[in-house]
Amino acid sequence: MDMKSVFQRPSLADCVPELVATARGERKASLVIRGGTLVNVVSGELLPGMSIAVQGSRIAYVGRDVSHTIGEDTIIIEAEGRYMAPGLLDGHCHIESTQLTVTEFAKAVLPLGVTGGFFDPHEISNVLGLKGLRLMLDEARTTPLAAYMQVASCVPSTGPELETTGASFGPAEVAEALSWGPDMIGLGEVMNFPGVVYGDDVMIGEIQATLRAGKVADGHFTWASDDWRLPVYAAAGITGDHECVTPEDVAERIRLGMYAKMRQGSAWHDVAETIRASTEMGLDTRRMMLVTDDRSAESLLHEGQMDFVVRHAIAQGVKPVTAFQMATLNTAERFGVARDIGSIIPGAIADIILLDGRLAEVNVTATIAAGQLVAEHGQMVADWDGFVYPAEVMDTVHLGRELSAADFRIAAPVREGNVPVRVIRVTENHVDTKEVRMIVPVRNGEITADPAQDLCKIAVFERHHASGSHAVALVTGVGFTEPAAIAMTVAHDSHNLLVIGNDDELMTQAAKQAVALRGGVVVVSASGETRFPLPIAGLMSPAPFAEVAAQSESISRALQQSGCMLNNALMTLSLLALVVIPEIRLSDQGLVVIGADGIRKVSLFVEEDAAEV
Repeated sequence: MDMKSVFQRPSLADCVPELVATARGERKASLVIRGGTLVNVVSGELLPGMSIAVQGSRIAYVGRDVSHTIGEDTIIIEAEGRYMAPGLLDGHCHIESTQLTVTEFAKAVLPLGVTGGFFDPHEISNVLGLKGLRLMLDEARTTPLAAYMQVASCVPSTGPELETTGASFGPAEVAEALSWGPDMIGLGEVMNFPGVVYGDDVMIGEIQATLRAGKVADGHFTWASDDWRLPVYAAAGITGDHECVTPEDVAERIRLGMYAKMRQGSAWHDVAETIRASTEMGLDTRRMMLVTDDRSAESLLHEGQMDFVVRHAIAQGVKPVTAFQMATLNTAERFGVARDIGSIIPGAIADIILLDGRLAEVNVTATIAAGQLVAEHGQMVADWDGFVYPAEVMDTVHLGRELSAADFRIAAPVREGNVPVRVIRVTENHVDTKEVRMIVPVRNGEITADPAQDLCKIAVFERHHASGSHAVALVTGVGFTEPAAIAMTVAHDSHNLLVIGNDDELMTQAAKQAVALRGGVVVVSASGETRFPLPIAGLMSPAPFAEVAAQSESISRALQQSGCMLNNALMTLSLLALVVIPEIRLSDQGLVVIGADGIRKVSLFVEEDAAEV
């Protein structure tokens, strides 16, 4: 449409008179969707020959005959031969991981049938603090999405002794953010689960602030599902968790009253395994949710978003209606907003999708959001005013000095010979890494990256305060077969400058270019240089969705040409600084391991760690 639209989501209380008048036919509907098969996620039925009458942004009437609600100005959409389902909801997602702004994310996912989600902006929060969170909330409010934001619980994910970040949140910041409106829905994933279990004052205080505000707290628990401390974690009031990788993980969380979130991101594929809690163990599915966590722009372009995850779940043997429940009603119930979204019932907000073909194909052909047709046949048909980020958001990369090849050297404890070291091993399609011990040669007092052993250097440079803090270690599993390097300011969760490569000079070149871009991703190899600018907090691009997807793909191609064949390599590598995921990571403070006893720093050299002596 030519005119800019405004998408309002008024409270049900404010709409009751108009809805009741429309339902009895006294006032005519603004929109009617007529004659389709209703996917009733509340009853678990498929009901043919149903119609929906909408008044403004909410549903006034659902039934077989809505003719009494139709007037001269009523817009009518004929749905005969199509399914009518509630818009899909993502129960755990970080928009920044798409490298898109909220506006461009909305334009990417609405044609796919995604009408809302529960977004944890802990990426931008770690860079810009409450200012970054507020910017994303304000932008989300301009879009058609039912965008519920969570306040990041872990800024930083651990503490200053383990990593350096751009901001710091505590109970006061959590309480302030949750006061911004009903679309501030709760506390984002509590990644410092050891802190919760062992009574860290800050983590306990943040959860208390959330519960006192009447909101929900999300979890992130990566110890084993049979660990005695999972019930301790649940006792804190955390009622949802996406770190499920086995059916047992799902089962144990549900048994404790949690919602188990089954994740299918770009680089971590957990649904096929976790969904067995339903298909093989036979557990009740109403506390099972489908989520994405992180999906890249190129994944959105080529595979989809929640539509892709629902299709995938159905392919594993889940009934289509059940899969839709896991991506609509279950999600809305988990966050306490099922009166508004997640089903097609009178009084709910009119977030509705129309689907052609078999329901299992999840072939979305039209999307209605807040009572307005916003996308049809894979294309946006609605537009709205753009959102402008302030200039200071585009200047967040501050190293305080120019890097040189010397910054990537690893001094060994011996002049010549061999030394045992800890190495980070990348795990394809999973968020976890493995700690491996390797014997590496030392020449002239230094360790060098060895392509023959698939050994690269990995470095993290603090980029928020120009402190000069940095660390260098070793990583395997990247796969480079020629001299190459990648530098990026997308490095969860502190988002310092992360550099990986097997050539010090190329690592230096890539790092300098990433800084010159004011944030982004740069790959340098014998084949040349590929850049992906991300100037918004060093995380996101202001460019349109298609352009961002193309730039993301160019990075993937450059990595593949250099021998890195990891699925969604950029997203996988960006997690190597996330110190709350087992087993071993690198921050600007050094190597960090997480195990059954908690999180601690260790030396690169095995014999230098007192625990190894």
